Amino acid sequence: MIQAEGLKKRYGETVALAGIDLDVPAGAILGMLGPNGAGKTTAVRILTTLALPDGGHARVAGFDVVTEGPQVRRNIGVTAQDATLDEMLTGRQNLVMIGRLSGLHRAEARVRARDLLEQFDLADSGNRILKDYSGGMRRRLDLAAGLVTHPPVLFLDEPTTGLDPTSRVRMWGIIRELVADGVTLLLTTQYLDEADELADRIVVVDHGRVIAAGTAPELKTKIGGARLEVTLNAPDPAAAGALGPFVAGAIQVSHDGRRLRAPVRSGDGLATTIVRALDEAGITVDDVALHQPSLDDVFFALTGHPMSDRANDGEPEVESSGAEIEVALR
Repeated sequence: MIQAEGLKKRYGETVALAGIDLDVPAGAILGMLGPNGAGKTTAVRILTTLALPDGGHARVAGFDVVTEGPQVRRNIGVTAQDATLDEMLTGRQNLVMIGRLSGLHRAEARVRARDLLEQFDLADSGNRILKDYSGGMRRRLDLAAGLVTHPPVLFLDEPTTGLDPTSRVRMWGIIRELVADGVTLLLTTQYLDEADELADRIVVVDHGRVIAAGTAPELKTKIGGARLEVTLNAPDPAAAGALGPFVAGAIQVSHDGRRLRAPVRSGDGLATTIVRALDEAGITVDDVALHQPSLDDVFFALTGHPMSDRANDGEPEVESSGAEIEVALR
């Protein structure tokens, strides 16, 4: 449903996209993971016909994003980073207005607005003006607005940025329901746990390039799997030998000799087995822990820096060119 090959985009001297490939089958979620400035929003702008690529090509719902822009727009919903609704209208009025602008008859638009307000748990707030909504309510209404025309493809550009943990979890539930109903979804996010929780597949983007792709478990496996950490009651030179049969690499011993770390191939009951082996060797332990790799570990292994190091880097903000405006209005 979403296919891109070799997409490139430059803003002056800044390369926003350096030739990325994407492939999202119907009914799946692709998580596009990367820090601010990685190129995520630029990719979404191109795929939603709001910007022209400098190179490469893309198709959404079977239509070319450059030559068949109107057909693409009729088949997509978009939730951008910043809500684009009218703060002086009620939630219901916003949804009815979008329905009318999308070609629905007045009665159809009202029914659709009612249904969406109920689906997104906003029925009791539908007649309140938007400026009185909380951040979580605004994001839910913004997502509802992107679904007025029942689009088969949905783009969510960092949909939970700025939300509190409870609102984020609620949004996750809504996103899962949409995909269960057959919607194809591209999700951009800076939140590693969000990509891990929601995405069927993940592409890791940095400096306008896809630097890794796969499922969350596949990406984590690339950096060596789980790590074992054993804390001894007292230093014991025999501990490393006792751990040898269970590890998959070099054992690191702390300066005080009490902590030992090593990569392992995790399995059921591994921690218990290790405790027993150390006990049989007469080695007293204070703690045995297995740490599964995270997507943050993956990003650090791929780039040499954690996601947070570039959290304040933004993609270049530029005014739309005449060609971009033409694409958006065509």
